[in-house]
Amino acid sequence: MSSAESSPERFRPDYLGVWLRCAKNSVVRELSFRSNFLITVITRGFWFAAQLVLFEIIYRNVDSIADWNRAEYFGFMATGMLINAIIESLFMPNCANFSELIRTGNLDFVLLKPIDTQFLISVEKLNLAMMNQVLLAGALLAYSISTLGRPVIAVNVLMYLLLIATGVLFFYCLMIILASTSVWFGRNQGLYDFWFYVTVFARYPQQIYTGDAVAEALRVMFSYALPILLVVTVPARILLSMTLEPSWLAVWSVVSTIIFFFVSRRVFLWSIGRYRSASS
Repeated sequence: MSSAESSPERFRPDYLGVWLRCAKNSVVRELSFRSNFLITVITRGFWFAAQLVLFEIIYRNVDSIADWNRAEYFGFMATGMLINAIIESLFMPNCANFSELIRTGNLDFVLLKPIDTQFLISVEKLNLAMMNQVLLAGALLAYSISTLGRPVIAVNVLMYLLLIATGVLFFYCLMIILASTSVWFGRNQGLYDFWFYVTVFARYPQQIYTGDAVAEALRVMFSYALPILLVVTVPARILLSMTLEPSWLAVWSVVSTIIFFFVSRRVFLWSIGRYRSASS
């Protein structure tokens, strides 16, 4: 018998299978608490309606916000809501639970499993109620495009989908970096509040951050150092055939997110390397 035949086969985890099982468990969990699921859907529906009413009132008094007219701004809102809904559906429950795994010592069991720890921590739970907002955002985006009456260019649609994925990845990376600090702080609810405070800048177009030194400083910092302003503004402007200045911002949005992904991965591995198990 050859050495190759006698050596044990190397184990390769089935990542897709694990994700599908986690998704199935999430469906069962949601069906076990139908009232909570329904209340969450209704609450998010009210929040969606409130945002529409607010900006409908604003646009009755102004023709545009920066260079965004009413229909264009609704397209921007839909893009931001879509990215936010994906993040809160797929990753928010898991990153929020990371500190609990550390506090209770259950992270020990996660580390023993023969699969990438960051992957397992990131996909264990799904917030299916937030998928309702994906549908609402899609409907608002369709309304924006139909109201503008501009032709939808296939290349722009493909770029839009790529940049939506980029925006989701960017916010996930930011979230996993903040979650990694739980290794030192134990509970980091304040840092999650910080995540919401920072990402609130992405709810408004990059073009409004002009006029004085503070606004310009925020625009530069959140466009180039930490491109929060780009991950929603850039895909919306491309899909709606609006001018993007400078034109290379789309490339920078993708490149900076890839860099940020590797940084977040290193931060996560570094924090796990300094984790002290519950038994130590």
